[in-house]
Amino acid sequence: METLLYAAELVREDGTYKLVVRDVVRDTVQVTPVPESAVAKLPTFLSVLGAKLGSAPARGRR
Repeated sequence: METLLYAAELVREDGTYKLVVRDVVRDTVQVTPVPESAVAKLPTFLSVLGAKLGSAPARGRR
């Protein structure tokens, strides 16, 4: 059984990016600005992280 603990979204608003992370268990939200250079590197970061952790292929939630 799957239990959602955190939900994260990367949002662009008025040309700036922010990471919105919701802690489902504690019912809290944290918002952090993210530089565009970090956004551009996100796919690479996720690939490296997945390789190091040996994670399963990504799956989408729709």
